[in-house]
Amino acid sequence: MRQWHLAHGRHIDLGLRSVVMGILNVTPNSFSDGGLYATLDEAVAQARQMIAQGAAIIDVGGESTGPMATPVSAAEEQKRVLPVIEALASLQGALLSVDTYREETARLAVAAGAHIVNDVWGLQREPGIARVAADTGAGLVIMHTGREREKLADPVEDQFLFLRRSLEIAREAGIDHAQIVLDPGFGFAKETPEDNLDLMVRFEELHALGFPLMAGTSRKRFIGAITGREAPHRDAGTAATSVILRLKGAQLFRVHDVAINMDALAVADAMLARQSRLAALSGH
Repeated sequence: MRQWHLAHGRHIDLGLRSVVMGILNVTPNSFSDGGLYATLDEAVAQARQMIAQGAAIIDVGGESTGPMATPVSAAEEQKRVLPVIEALASLQGALLSVDTYREETARLAVAAGAHIVNDVWGLQREPGIARVAADTGAGLVIMHTGREREKLADPVEDQFLFLRRSLEIAREAGIDHAQIVLDPGFGFAKETPEDNLDLMVRFEELHALGFPLMAGTSRKRFIGAITGREAPHRDAGTAATSVILRLKGAQLFRVHDVAINMDALAVADAMLARQSRLAALSGH
C-alpha cells in the first residue's frame, strides 16, 4: 500500500485494488468520442455515470492528443475544461484530473478544483507545469512519449531515458515523490501493434523506476489492429489489456468504458488477493 498525494488535501490509496480513471473528452475531435460531451450538461452527466460505475477519478481533456489532431489554443482549451471542472468539483467525493501539458491551463484547473495534472508530454513540453504541481501539491501523471524526438531502439531503455529526464525536472521543481505516477504512453509514437505488445510484455521492468504505474491503453489503435474493431467498439479488448497489465503491476487504469474495466479488474484483483493469501499460508 502507498498513498498518492493530490491537491486540496486529498489522496488515493494504491495497492490492493485497481484504481480506474474515467476519460471525459470535452472536444469535438477525439478519436473515439469526439463531440459526444461537448455541452456542460452532457459532460457532467457522463462524469456522474462514470462515478456511479466505479471511477475514482474523472480526467477532463480539452485538446485531442491523437497524432493527426489539430492543436487548439490555450484559451480554447481552458474554455472547454474549466467550466466542467468547476461543475464537477461540487460533486461529493469526486476526484478530478486535467489532461493538459500547458502550465497556465494546469494552474487554472487546479484552482477550479482539479486534484491531478495529467501531462502527456511528461513535463518536457512546458517544464513550468512542474511548478504547478510543486506549488499546489497536485497529483502528477508523467507520461512517456516518443513524439518529436529520436527514440532509442530498445523500447524500455527509451522509457528510462525519457522518464528519468522528466523525473529530474520534477525533482528540480520540488515535487514530492508521493505526488508522482508514471504512464508508459501506449500508442504515443508506439506505431505498430508489436511496439505496444512489446511494452506490455516488458511492463514489469518499469517498476525499476520506483513509482506507481498507470496503464492508458483504452481503445488504442493497436487494440483495433488485433481485434479488427473500430475505436468505439474496442472496450472488451481494452479490458483484456487492463487485466494483463494489472497482473504485471499496474495500479491505475485510464479508460473510456468504466463498467467493463471495473468488472475485469475486479476479477484480476480477486486473483491477486487469493494468490497473496495462498502464498502467506504456505510461508512463501
